Amino acid sequence: MDFALSEFQQLLKEQAERFIARDYGFEQRRSLITVTPGYSEAHWQTFAELGWLGLPFSEEIGGFGGTAPDMALLFEAFGHGLVVEPYLATVLGGLAVQHAGTAAQQQAILPKVIAGDHKLALASLEVGGRQAAPHVATIAKRVGGGWQLTGHKTVVLHGASADTLVVSARSHGAVDATGGIGLFLVPAGAPGVSRRGYATVDGLRAAEVTLEQVELPDEALLGDPVGGYGLLDSLLDLAGIAGCAEALGCMQALIDRTAEYLRTREQFGRKLGEFQVLQHALVDMYMAAEQARSLTLAAALNAEAAVPERQRLVAAARQFCADAGRLAGQTAVQLHGGIGVTDELDVAHYFKRLTMLPQWFADHGQPLERFMAAGG
Repeated sequence: MDFALSEFQQLLKEQAERFIARDYGFEQRRSLITVTPGYSEAHWQTFAELGWLGLPFSEEIGGFGGTAPDMALLFEAFGHGLVVEPYLATVLGGLAVQHAGTAAQQQAILPKVIAGDHKLALASLEVGGRQAAPHVATIAKRVGGGWQLTGHKTVVLHGASADTLVVSARSHGAVDATGGIGLFLVPAGAPGVSRRGYATVDGLRAAEVTLEQVELPDEALLGDPVGGYGLLDSLLDLAGIAGCAEALGCMQALIDRTAEYLRTREQFGRKLGEFQVLQHALVDMYMAAEQARSLTLAAALNAEAAVPERQRLVAAARQFCADAGRLAGQTAVQLHGGIGVTDELDVAHYFKRLTMLPQWFADHGQPLERFMAAGG
């Protein structure tokens, strides 16, 4: 199989890397994450101008029709720069609209998303549940010509800054049943919606979202009111691919910084890089990252495959990237010594991001469970 980048992918990769190197400095990021909303609106508009906000959406709606491998290239650059803008949250919500929404819903939301004028967030996780699992206790009740939603969503990525929430809610069935789940467009300012935003340990933002008898018109429903789980599951698998690609960017940055540190730091009258045991540690980081890269590529290339194959490969990539990221992060901190855990050094921030990435869309053990289940 030819793994060479297409001309479009090469241009996208170079464009993203150039932006990170030129306009996304570490000190600027440190300042951004300390104040609300936790990211730069100027950078967000740049994302729109560069076409990144339209990358995954169809050409008919004004996007570029990008694929999962295209997205992976962009997220790897985001990982290298520790980008904090709400790109993934908005893209996941937008893809829900593209795949399940009517033409009217798509025209009302997606052009504004692509232009950088509208942000979305996917609100699917609940207390007692796990991502990519059908645990939905939020109730969607038919009321007149519309719907009434009541429930609580937890750890909604960039939920406090979203203009519209894409909420999973159950119209019937048991709490953990795959059937009976619908996806709804909920305006963030709708009566009955309350949000509590907070910063996460890796510098991003999340929110707790409470829905108290939120009245919605029938047009708020995305597609089938009982068949939304399949789409939700595919969106979370795409998020898993994006998270793996971002982890690759973080790992490569740590490898580069650690190699440079070993080349320049002296101990006992010798460069640290001259000690063979430290060379071996750096090689272990590199090998783990390259193996993780291979699995991430396999998952991205099969993002549109049959459901069991997609789930199996994404689960394998998630688990391996989590393990490789842990090794790279811990080794980088160890080789830098005490300075490796200080807020002033970017190594600590990469370490925190690699620690959090596996938690966003898959908790401990879940990728292995999905891998075994998908394998039959």
